[in-house]
Amino acid sequence: MTISLNFESVARTHVGVVRTLNEDRFVDRPQISLWAVADGMGGHQAGEVAAGMLADALEAVETFGSGYAFLDNVQDAVERVNRALIAHAAIGPPGTVIGATIVVLMAFAGHYACLWAGDSRAYLWRGGRLEQITRDHSMVQELIDSGALARRDAKSYGRSNVITRAVGVNDRLALDLHQGPILEGDIFLLCSDGLTNMIEDHEMAAHLNGSALGPAADALIAKTLERGAKDNVTLVLIRAIDGSDDTLG
Repeated sequence: MTISLNFESVARTHVGVVRTLNEDRFVDRPQISLWAVADGMGGHQAGEVAAGMLADALEAVETFGSGYAFLDNVQDAVERVNRALIAHAAIGPPGTVIGATIVVLMAFAGHYACLWAGDSRAYLWRGGRLEQITRDHSMVQELIDSGALARRDAKSYGRSNVITRAVGVNDRLALDLHQGPILEGDIFLLCSDGLTNMIEDHEMAAHLNGSALGPAADALIAKTLERGAKDNVTLVLIRAIDGSDDTLG
């Protein structure tokens, strides 16, 4: 028997303490079980345009007949934006890059699929444990994987902001995919690196443990601001709840 699930979700974004422009965007569509965070690439032109185009494309994704169709629709939307950004950058000065990282979560028939490119992350809180379900596309992650850098030293590494994959960078976009079952009570966290650069995973887990989503989201944003929030910070929290009574529609 398949358990009927609904979803409640909240989203927050803040420009941070240092920057004057927020280049992050989020998508929060619990009615079709689609959520995302896009982070415009700092140091490049029009990062907010890239993130905005991704959010707009995902906001336009329509209803679907199967999980496979849903996944294809989302992938196609992101890939269309990638092509548009490459074309737009080509008419600019040499070396122009208009890009953004992206992390997307979809839910269908008791399962989730997560797509991403870059270092915006997705986490799953289940049974009191927080697990990162994405793997950063970054220079730091490659150094950690090779054994050249200890994970404890990652945040202090001098080029910690260098990413190796993003939307709008290469003609052929490679999106990673992670899938799994959803259990009632699961909480997913999508976020830009403005959160993960300021808060440790165990601290995020503590805020999610037993908290309502709104207060948890507010507390996470507040903690990044207390610590200086050098970057924009954006997060989406999603909880799977019993949908058998269908009261949430």
